[in-house]
Amino acid sequence: MRLSKPQDDIFFSDSRFRAVVAGRRFGKTFLSTHELLRASLSGKNRNCWYVAPTYKAAKEIAWSFLTDALPDGYVSKRNESSLTLTLKNGSIISLKGAEKPDNLRGRALDFVVLDEFADMRPEAWYEVIRPSLSDRLGSALFIGTPKGRNHFYDIWTRGADAEEGWKAFQFTTIEGGNVEAAEIEAARNDLDERTFQQEYEARFVNYQGIIYYAFSREESVERGAIGDDLHIGMDFNLDPMSAAVSVRDGDTIRVVDEIVIYGSNTDEMVDEIRQRYGDRRITIYPDPASKQRKTSAGGRTDLSILQNAGFTVKVRNSHPAIRDRINSVNSRLRSTTGARKLFVDPKCKQTIASLERQTYKEGTSQPNKDDGYDHMNDALGYLVEYLYPIRKQREIEQPVRWT
Repeated sequence: MRLSKPQDDIFFSDSRFRAVVAGRRFGKTFLSTHELLRASLSGKNRNCWYVAPTYKAAKEIAWSFLTDALPDGYVSKRNESSLTLTLKNGSIISLKGAEKPDNLRGRALDFVVLDEFADMRPEAWYEVIRPSLSDRLGSALFIGTPKGRNHFYDIWTRGADAEEGWKAFQFTTIEGGNVEAAEIEAARNDLDERTFQQEYEARFVNYQGIIYYAFSREESVERGAIGDDLHIGMDFNLDPMSAAVSVRDGDTIRVVDEIVIYGSNTDEMVDEIRQRYGDRRITIYPDPASKQRKTSAGGRTDLSILQNAGFTVKVRNSHPAIRDRINSVNSRLRSTTGARKLFVDPKCKQTIASLERQTYKEGTSQPNKDDGYDHMNDALGYLVEYLYPIRKQREIEQPVRWT
């Protein structure tokens, strides 16, 4: 049983959690079989699972692969009704379906393959399987074809962001070596672009109607450093209050930190900013509603709280058009000439998720505010639109002063 070079790279990675995004016919089941055999034969009494979206799929996809791959000399019992293989060293390989996550609760696990994780309910991992790995410090292999930017994408980005213990892999169908180039080209001609990119090129294709289409994880995410002069965009929604913390580098802006506080108020946001950044020079670009919005029994406005804390506050007299704010951010993310002048540090996960995922309401030009991605985007938008307005003829207001 020989692995291809891409499969080798995955197989010999020593990361505890590996997320593999691969095109159709990459050889995912073949690789999964190798992984299960290695894990079950590496010690006595090991408990190893192969989990597919449904029990039926687990049987159809992996059972024959496993039974053919394991010589009789290694097996003490094969049980097709329960889809389990008991080895002579006491290890057990079990095939499971994830359609009812609660049915997966049980024994501690040493190793698990989650095949086509994008088609599973996320709680199968977060609420059931992940805790089952803790007793024995077990490991996991997530493998499948992307299906939009859902929970599989969240898992994959943990490896892509080099989180400790995680590793991400991404291979196209042709890199798998199991499908001829002519067949892939034929599929390209038969399928729409988005479907081909997802199924054969293993791309996490953007949602339809994505607002910040110019954002690219590959090109817009760069590490930055917190400097002496900070520029903070702020949204005052109470659940959560959000702030995008940035520095300016010429005409480039870099988001270097983020603040998200649930069930909070402006005074607590001020305290958090001071604790994090001390006496740095700070300019805040808040929601223009801060001039009227009162957040305390004493009748103070959000604006007065920020000013009295010693921050420089720059705010428009009225809200810019939503489209202007969105266009300002997109133009910084990528101009018509291809220049990128807005970058986000990889630790700003809420900002990245918000830029990647906020969509318009179907059939409208209104941003969707039901999924929670609007707050950080609004905070960033107030800052960017003030500094880099699309409508150049409009003068930028002077900083608000108080006496």
